[in-house]
Amino acid sequence: MSETTEVIQELLESVALDKSYRTEALTLLENGESRYVRDLKLNFNSTLTSEHLSTKECALLGLSTAVNNNNKALTNYYTKYAEEQGATAADIAEAVGCASLLASNNIFYRFRHFTQKEKYTQIPARIRMQLMMKPVTGKEFFELMSLAISAVNGCEMCVNAHEDSLIKLGTTEERIFDAVRIASLVTATGKVVY
Repeated sequence: MSETTEVIQELLESVALDKSYRTEALTLLENGESRYVRDLKLNFNSTLTSEHLSTKECALLGLSTAVNNNNKALTNYYTKYAEEQGATAADIAEAVGCASLLASNNIFYRFRHFTQKEKYTQIPARIRMQLMMKPVTGKEFFELMSLAISAVNGCEMCVNAHEDSLIKLGTTEERIFDAVRIASLVTATGKVVY
């Protein structure tokens, strides 16, 4: 067995998948004996902990990102991991709801930003956002998830708005940075494990 295959199997075990599980992307990496799989495994493992976020927060950020990216394997993994870290059913539902809500917000506000027409800023959005009003995970953490999902979805206006809100709430830049780092690495893992 090649070293690449061994690392792929370790990665798959990490995300609670059978060692024989393969996606087209994993097969291509394996056939090419890509050294990248070691980085991928280490990067994935670094989504589970942070100096600036609790393990529960890491898990919920991973879950929200996996849901946002429509990644079944990682959604299953991060749901279980979040439960193991003490997340309640309400916390988990909020991470899922955040991904869904931000999908609509990111599209809508990107449109406003791209067009740069004053008229579109005057028309009411008519998007219900009650989830943001009193989040069970707390205002600061919900903003953090919102920022991370907005970064994944590429909404500059949303990223700036959520980052500004977080700074006003007293969030450190290190905490913000780690949330986006985790979302980026969950997204990268999801390109080959799905």
